[in-house]
Amino acid sequence: RACLTGVSQVDSSPAPGTNTYLLYFVYVISSISRNYLYVGITDNPERRIRQHNMGYESTTRPYRPFNTVFIESYTTRIEARLREKYLKSAVGKRWIKINGCAGLSNWR
Repeated sequence: RACLTGVSQVDSSPAPGTNTYLLYFVYVISSISRNYLYVGITDNPERRIRQHNMGYESTTRPYRPFNTVFIESYTTRIEARLREKYLKSAVGKRWIKINGCAGLSNWR
């Protein structure tokens, strides 16, 4: 079961030269079979999480399959990267455990 958040910080104007918004997403996934948590950044969370579950990433391959814990959106890569770095820290992982979703008490 995924717990999704929409921390959308969408600007009122589209990306320069386009009619679309370019968003960056910070996502958290947890292994179903092992005590493992992964935090990442992407411009397409559905594709990226599918890649993790299909084993395309050597870092996460041994921990498949994954559930999505939550996804946050940001308008700049810098904002998203700062949030990703925080969530990868010990304090950030503790925040995820407390605020992410019920049933995360076994995470280390």
